[in-house]
Amino acid sequence: MPFADFGFMKYLASVVDILLVWYVIYKLIMIIRGTKAVQLMKGIFVILLVRVVSAFFGLKTLSWLTEQAITWGFLAIIIIFQPELRRTLEQLGRGKFFSRSSAQVDEDREKMVNAIIKATEYMAKRRIGALISIERETGMSDYIETGIPLNSIISSELLINIFIPNTPLHDGAVIIQKGSIAAAACYLPLSESPFISKELGTRHRAALGISEVTDSITVVVSEETGGVSITKNGELHRDLQPDAFKEMLTNELVQNNNNILKQASSARWNWRGKKNG
Repeated sequence: MPFADFGFMKYLASVVDILLVWYVIYKLIMIIRGTKAVQLMKGIFVILLVRVVSAFFGLKTLSWLTEQAITWGFLAIIIIFQPELRRTLEQLGRGKFFSRSSAQVDEDREKMVNAIIKATEYMAKRRIGALISIERETGMSDYIETGIPLNSIISSELLINIFIPNTPLHDGAVIIQKGSIAAAACYLPLSESPFISKELGTRHRAALGISEVTDSITVVVSEETGGVSITKNGELHRDLQPDAFKEMLTNELVQNNNNILKQASSARWNWRGKKNG
């Protein structure tokens, strides 16, 4: 092999090596995103920054303390990040560390949206109160920890059963994360906005509250009126008609939404159960 070719192969190997390391770091960040580990990572960066500054200004005692923290930090990281490391290894073992194709993601989201629409129609007609929050980019793991973990496949039947009155899980929110029902009976932060109508209860305030601190989409079914609302980006879209509800939910959650919109428009229902056309 010519020397030039050998040099090119070394250069290519270095580029591939760097890209793979960055990809692994990116996936690790995505896994700990929305968890308490993010705050711990900030603490580690602060320690590293203090170490550099103390070395630059010759602060020997502070430099020694931060050096000891860094020296024993690897063991501390293993202990502190045990849940995240375990989850990473589980995903690697299941072959989920690498991303799925966009087509598969869209198909899963279509199934999720169809299940939510079907469950919402059922509960709205019977005035069963419900609160369903769907995670997007901003992690919701801290709120998931407040509820009962389910890690279940999404189905309309399960969503309906969760919110049936006087059942153990009906009081609180269902949080959907990564295409599955992560937990039920979760506590969401209540909005403190003074502009919220006095007619709205705790469910609507919780839906608005979570939309103010995350980019999630939250569906609310009122047990008093059977009205269906959606919150996003701190805004409440109240008492949506069935077609408007389906269209908004689909547009927000499904990238390629042509198929699901056709399914939604094939049967037009109002919330009282009467079929139109």
